[in-house]
Amino acid sequence: MCGRYTLFTPTDDLEDRFGADFGDREPSYNCAPGQSLPVIADEDPTEATRMEWGLTPSWADESFDLINARAETVREKRSFADAFERRRCLVPADGFYEWVGGDRGSGKTPYRVAFDDDRPFAMAGIYERWEPPEPETTQTGLGAFGGGSDDQGELPGDGDDVIETFAVVTTEPNDLVADLHHRMAVILDPGAGEEETWLRGDPDEAAALLDPYPSDELTAHPVSTRVNSPSVDAPDLIESVAGD
Repeated sequence: MCGRYTLFTPTDDLEDRFGADFGDREPSYNCAPGQSLPVIADEDPTEATRMEWGLTPSWADESFDLINARAETVREKRSFADAFERRRCLVPADGFYEWVGGDRGSGKTPYRVAFDDDRPFAMAGIYERWEPPEPETTQTGLGAFGGGSDDQGELPGDGDDVIETFAVVTTEPNDLVADLHHRMAVILDPGAGEEETWLRGDPDEAAALLDPYPSDELTAHPVSTRVNSPSVDAPDLIESVAGD
């Protein structure tokens, strides 16, 4: 799976790499679900848009917070199928964390996976726009009988509360990640035009990209268990540790 990642590449370098405006942003050494993070959507790939990590389908009655979508079923599951067909995005990163022995928790050892030179890359993502249902209200007083003001019972921000959310697509691990976890994020190869195809290609072309990235250029090293807490975000989180 992909449950945490890093994005500390300087903004100027990110903009050169992706050809998109990233606006004002702070480096993050511990991007976590629920956070508002930059993605590059198919609608306008010249501008990075901040979306909440944890996808909620547009039809949902409540927040789903789905952080990953399996490549094998992303076209079939109701929660993901429409987003895969119509709303694909790039999720910029310069590394991601995996936990040996399972997901985050006591006794698990976190590892950071990245390219040798820490260069940024794009993970395959899908996104949705979700509008939370309006809470039921009960009008009281004169307004309930037509004697009050026209806006009696209205809620602030009605119609303007659309939440944009995304999920990272995962696939089978390559040889490197297989020693750490049974899933890994889909990394798109820019040299092969995969980022453009993911954004602009038809669904069949996009589905053909959902394989593990070769492990030759990737490295992995253990890091501090401090990364387990999403409230911790510091440069030393990416440093290799012998034990923690």
